Amino acid sequence: MKNSKNKVEEFIRVDHAGERGAVKIYEGQLLALNTFVKDENLKKTIEEMKVHEKEHCEFFENEIKRRKIKPTKFLPLWDLLGVGLGFGSTILGKKAAMLCTASVEEVIDEHYQNQINQLGPDEKDLKKKIIKFREDELHHKDIAYEKGATKKGFYSIMDKIIKTGSKIAINISEKV
Repeated sequence: MKNSKNKVEEFIRVDHAGERGAVKIYEGQLLALNTFVKDENLKKTIEEMKVHEKEHCEFFENEIKRRKIKPTKFLPLWDLLGVGLGFGSTILGKKAAMLCTASVEEVIDEHYQNQINQLGPDEKDLKKKIIKFREDELHHKDIAYEKGATKKGFYSIMDKIIKTGSKIAINISEKV
């Protein structure tokens, strides 16, 4: 059984990578919306969600520095894959772009809930932040479904691919 300090370091490392990944996904979506896909409403929605992700990312960035935790070595790859996923999903259309958000947020919901359940009273400030961030992510998921995310037909395959990729990234980022 690993000690709680190592577990907390893993949580912060993976959450930093995840929130940075979310920012990169939205950057990829905005890149597509600013070049090929013209949808001002979708652009506004994504820009609003990106603000939350940046706030989350900055919090974990500061925690990494403050606690002297090494970020995942895979950040450059996750950045690239995040931008690619955001761009690619948006090129496929609004439903695909919103499904991308919904799929990622569903994985993060479970991931954050798992962390919340494991964090003890010695990390009450971190736990409070993760609870708040989880609520933001659930709100993003709800917005994505309101804006047309669906898991019908081809989208169910896309959902599985995005969720599998997200879970793999989480498992790797915790350790390396």
